[in-house]
Amino acid sequence: MADGSSPLGKDPLKQSAAIAPLGFVGSSVRTLVRQAFALLGLVLIAIAIPIAFVTPLLPIGLPIAILGVVLLGRNSLWGRRWMESVLERHPRVERFAPNWLMKAVFGREKRNHEQK
Repeated sequence: MADGSSPLGKDPLKQSAAIAPLGFVGSSVRTLVRQAFALLGLVLIAIAIPIAFVTPLLPIGLPIAILGVVLLGRNSLWGRRWMESVLERHPRVERFAPNWLMKAVFGREKRNHEQK
């Protein structure tokens, strides 16, 4: 080490062992941040409903709900499954959703449901 080099510079096994815990911590932090965004999306959806009733003339609740849906759908598998099940049970809801929102949340186009 007198030449200023690192003890991990020569042996790739030691170098990967030193980096491995950082990769685990990074993926754990990413998972926690994604779950926090999903929870924030769920809270925004819940808050948007009363705000929509309080401000009936100004559509303030709508952008809050859209932001919540996007956060929940993009950051959580359980949230995306829940929203897909709601769309399966109530196909009329998907009719009102714009195509860009369906692509942003689910990564797919809108389904064409025939009216009976």
